[in-house]
Amino acid sequence: MIKFCKKCLMPDTKPDLTFNEEGVCSACTNFENRKKIDWDKRKKDFEEIINKYRSDNNWDCIIPVSGGKDSTYQVIKILEYGLNPLCVTSSTCDLSDIGRKNIENIKKLGVDCIEVSPDPQNRKKLNQIGLREVGDISWPEHIGIFTIPIIISVKFKIPLIIWGENSQNEYGGPLSSVENNILDRKWLEEFGGLLGLRISDLTDQNLINKNKILLYKYPDKEDLKQNKTTGIFLGHYFPWSGISNSILSQVYGFSPFYKNIETAFVNYENLDNYQVGIHDYFKFIKYGFGRATDIACLYIRRGIIDRDTAIKIVEKVDGHFPWTYLDKKLELILENIDIGLEEFISICDSYTNRKLFEVDQQGNLLKQKNGNLIKKFKII
Repeated sequence: MIKFCKKCLMPDTKPDLTFNEEGVCSACTNFENRKKIDWDKRKKDFEEIINKYRSDNNWDCIIPVSGGKDSTYQVIKILEYGLNPLCVTSSTCDLSDIGRKNIENIKKLGVDCIEVSPDPQNRKKLNQIGLREVGDISWPEHIGIFTIPIIISVKFKIPLIIWGENSQNEYGGPLSSVENNILDRKWLEEFGGLLGLRISDLTDQNLINKNKILLYKYPDKEDLKQNKTTGIFLGHYFPWSGISNSILSQVYGFSPFYKNIETAFVNYENLDNYQVGIHDYFKFIKYGFGRATDIACLYIRRGIIDRDTAIKIVEKVDGHFPWTYLDKKLELILENIDIGLEEFISICDSYTNRKLFEVDQQGNLLKQKNGNLIKKFKII
């Protein structure tokens, strides 16, 4: 039913993932190809780029930051090169306490920061629309993190934006996107989390006032051209590892959670937004894998755990119904966007891939007492 990578645990249900003749997924192939990269040359390329953008009367670059381990690492790395960055935070939909703590820690590293917070009432509507229409409660956040830094780039006339990893390289994607070192509008529309729903669709249907979605609109081409806005992936120039990023970031004050996060087996991933558990659960019910699988695959590729161990971890941890996230109860998370538990479960059921999970004779999903789905498949 589901084809799994022979090296890691990635299934063929993952969008944009491909497999070679040996049954190895493109994410594993991408990682192996890193061994062929001349990282010294990439480093020199990076130095040439940043030297071109150094400024005596303005910030040298923009770093989009969430307060997470990766954006903390980005700031540390850029400061090592003597750059004067402006850090831009697109505030998350339901900021956690530890997320706030880590955002404040970035400021203490010695950088100027701007935190942009879209209208919470309007964003609540977008959360509802995202959850109901495309199965992504954090849909507006996944747009804002890519549009708001670009808007600031144009407004403040700071051409260079330094992003973190190219997720298409780390998690597998089309070759052209894997080898890309630039994040532009095309990348955003294909891989930036729109899920086929554009902001213009909402205004065309009169669901949202066009004057209330200004922070979710990518700037015009002419404005970008005039500003010479360029967004590069730091992970293109330096070997990327969320694990080592976490270790280094903790040395510089980043705080992990006090225990392993729900539906994961680490304590340093996705700490800023209470909605992440819901987001990850929808990935699981759509495609049959969640956050634990993602992390386990990263660990396999880096030789930290073997595939058999990873299978045991994933079977125990992945895909649980998100009753809590970062210890916050589901009902309280849903309360923030005015959706009740009963409606939420109904929405979950409507997005669940019945080819992957057990149903009764009437087609109703079969569930365990704790609400967890029963898989039809096993990782092999």
